[in-house]
Amino acid sequence: MKTLKSYVCGGWHEANRDFALLYDPSTEEPIARASSAGIDFPAVLDFARERGGPALRALSFAERAGLLKEMSKALRERRDELLELQALNAGATRPDGAFDLDGGGGTLAYYAAIGRGLGSSRLLADGDSVQLGKSEAWSGRHALAPRRGVAVLVNAFNFPAWGFAEKAACALLAGMPVVVKPATSTAWVTERCVEILIEAAILPEGALQLVCGSTGDLLERLGAQDVLAFTGSATTALRLRGMPNLLAASTRINVEADSLNAAVLAPDATAGSPTFELFLRDVVREMTQKSGQKCTAVRRILVPTAEIATVEEALVERLRQVVTGNPADPGVTMGPLATAQQLADAVAGVAELRRAARLVHGSGARCDGQGSPAGKGYFFGPTLLFAENARAAAAVHSHEVFAPVATLLPYSGSAQEAGEIVALGGGTLVTSIYSDDPTWRREMVVEAAPWTGRVYCGSQAAAPEANGSGAVLPQTLHGGPGRAGGGAELAGLAGLRLYQQKVALQGTRAELAALLEV
Repeated sequence: MKTLKSYVCGGWHEANRDFALLYDPSTEEPIARASSAGIDFPAVLDFARERGGPALRALSFAERAGLLKEMSKALRERRDELLELQALNAGATRPDGAFDLDGGGGTLAYYAAIGRGLGSSRLLADGDSVQLGKSEAWSGRHALAPRRGVAVLVNAFNFPAWGFAEKAACALLAGMPVVVKPATSTAWVTERCVEILIEAAILPEGALQLVCGSTGDLLERLGAQDVLAFTGSATTALRLRGMPNLLAASTRINVEADSLNAAVLAPDATAGSPTFELFLRDVVREMTQKSGQKCTAVRRILVPTAEIATVEEALVERLRQVVTGNPADPGVTMGPLATAQQLADAVAGVAELRRAARLVHGSGARCDGQGSPAGKGYFFGPTLLFAENARAAAAVHSHEVFAPVATLLPYSGSAQEAGEIVALGGGTLVTSIYSDDPTWRREMVVEAAPWTGRVYCGSQAAAPEANGSGAVLPQTLHGGPGRAGGGAELAGLAGLRLYQQKVALQGTRAELAALLEV
């Protein structure tokens, strides 16, 4: 059995006790074990702050960008190996594994590209110079400087490559060393990614560390210059935010949590239209990609009452074509859930939703998977529910089932009403809308915007290029208000702000331009 190691203080650490087991989700066979027992966490933080931080800050943005480019290249060169490990450790089909790996590598490459454009500077100008006196002899300008602590990146199980890469890309380009803490159940993929990067000797010593297993007292030791970037459940996020040391030091925390994302079909997008077909394609993909284990997956499907029966029939027909099973089987199109706990939560979650909605496709229970022994594997088929009264279906707007599960909700066709129903979810990462009517679309964006981090506009014109609402692109914001955690990641250079300190500079305009090398 594989024993996962942590990479800390410049070397690999292998524990000898307190192991958690990792399982092949298609067969339930134990495949690896992980533990952080024996790690000196104060030393880990010191190593990052005293070795990794100074080494990164000594580099220009362009030089840090070069590191990210090499990281992306190193992972890309081992893509086939990592795809096989994705199937074994995460139960991902090849397309789903590629979605994770290519997303991570692509994000590193994107930040490498924009970092090169920042040149030799080590401070980032934030906005233009403003005149503070009677002339430019006295001016002000804002700048961003790398924080002097360590960025602890706590990631969820569903994206073991992309999850750490998107956070690390921003932190490293900003000039902060990172400690990566993957979810234990899929940590083998992350461990191998980090191992590849360490073998390639790309980063300065102390810039990248990895903890497989428990965080021990790591988080209790974070202070004012440190950053905690967390992706996971709202319950865990609440506990982290309430930690006394983080509150006392005003430690910067970014949270990406639960999200009951909505897909909204407009009344003008009728059956047979290109926009209607785009809607169906997107919804089925966002329900089933990664077996529904995506923070951006569609959970609520809003459809005008006049079209609800047609949409239900069309979705059920497409979901019937999904083949659930072992990703090693070439006929499988959707793999298992990642863990036994995820399966148990999905079963319980659908039971909760059925208090407010009825099943129209799926059983709400575990199923056997093609290519795996009967009775083995964490398989859960695509599940569609229907709630007669969208506003009264409280469970649908409060309980996220992290699986291939979504609920149809009828509405009148009014953009205002659709926005009000979307708002019942308490804040989402993404809301997707499908319309060719610019007036309806504009009204819907105005209604949805306060409750979501991103609005994806599907239309006939957009269809040839639209890549689905679930794709988190580094050029635009990833995060959302309220229930979604209130976080903000990516969005181009804005993604660096989490890891930098904003400072107001005052002096002559020429002096400030020279300081910032602009």
